[in-house]
Amino acid sequence: MAANFAALRSQVELALAGRVVAPFNYRDRQEVVTVSSGISEIDLLTGGLPRGALTEIFGPSCSGRTSLLLSALSARTAQQEACALIDGGDAFDPHSAEAAGVELRKLLWVRCRNVEQTLRATDLLLQGGSFGLIAVDLSDIAPQLVRHVPLDSWFRFRRAVEDTPTILMLLEQESNAKSCASLGLRLEAGVAGWSRMPVEGAAESAPGCAAGGPVNYSRLPWGWLLEGTSARGEVSRSRVQKGNAGYFRGGFAAAAGAAREGIFRTRMDWDFFSLPIAAKRK
Repeated sequence: MAANFAALRSQVELALAGRVVAPFNYRDRQEVVTVSSGISEIDLLTGGLPRGALTEIFGPSCSGRTSLLLSALSARTAQQEACALIDGGDAFDPHSAEAAGVELRKLLWVRCRNVEQTLRATDLLLQGGSFGLIAVDLSDIAPQLVRHVPLDSWFRFRRAVEDTPTILMLLEQESNAKSCASLGLRLEAGVAGWSRMPVEGAAESAPGCAAGGPVNYSRLPWGWLLEGTSARGEVSRSRVQKGNAGYFRGGFAAAAGAAREGIFRTRMDWDFFSLPIAAKRK
């Protein structure tokens, strides 16, 4: 039995010679170089984003995936690292990204329309190297389509990025690469933050205003303005360090937080949304 195993092992090593070094050695590293995700609360939760490894971020709509993606891109481009975004659903908004601090001149945006294009683009960029962060965004593709991606594709991507300084980040609605990811982070949508404010134009049309008299604001119609959202992040898998659960609010102005939970807040840029379409495209 031992002789047969030794012979089989020798045949496999010979067949893989020149392509895979020491295929029977356990290759998971105990010590991994990590960098900031751009959100201190997520860094406390996960230990940071591991280089030379696959990080899987998954969760439903409005769970904070895009906020985390833009924060990571902002952090890496701020360090003058070239990044790539493989946009599986062609849903990336460069204007919002720039407002979030992403240096667009350091970002390669690959616009795809289906899973097949996304996988081919990922293969090509991983072979080319030289990127500090490669984000593969499948968030806007139906989960039932992403489920049909062969498991060996995730393994191939993981092997391609090993022993490189590249962070490979995969974003989905469901976890499909759990067995291949060095870090898995599950996100859940939380409550939204609202503020009460007068309806636009109500004060000017109120009795007394036109005549220069005082306005009784207590009698004006009021509305609600969305200030931001919150989300919950939980480490589902980690070869970097033992994970735990924590809370954060989507956005880029981090507040003080503890190691087990933290809050960061999104401030909606309503001035941006009020600009004419032509002005946004400049």
